[in-house]
Amino acid sequence: MSTTELILNMLAETATKDIANTSNPQGLEENKKVAKRGGNVAKVARETLEKETGEPVITSKNAIDFGKLIGDVAKEIPNDKDDDKEE
Repeated sequence: MSTTELILNMLAETATKDIANTSNPQGLEENKKVAKRGGNVAKVARETLEKETGEPVITSKNAIDFGKLIGDVAKEIPNDKDDDKEE
């Protein structure tokens, strides 16, 4: 997942929670409707961003790929502790 995908996912979750807090849904069916409304907030944001940039937001990367990317980047960061060692 890209950073933008993660942020849009967080937006959908936060929007759903906020909508649920204000509308107080009861039962599964009402909660499903709230979840769709929260997801729609992120959908509108995604579509707007794609229109502005001309690029798709959704990538073929999944969370495992993203975790590997972070691990690879971390390996490339120099370890400051090694610099403190006397030779």
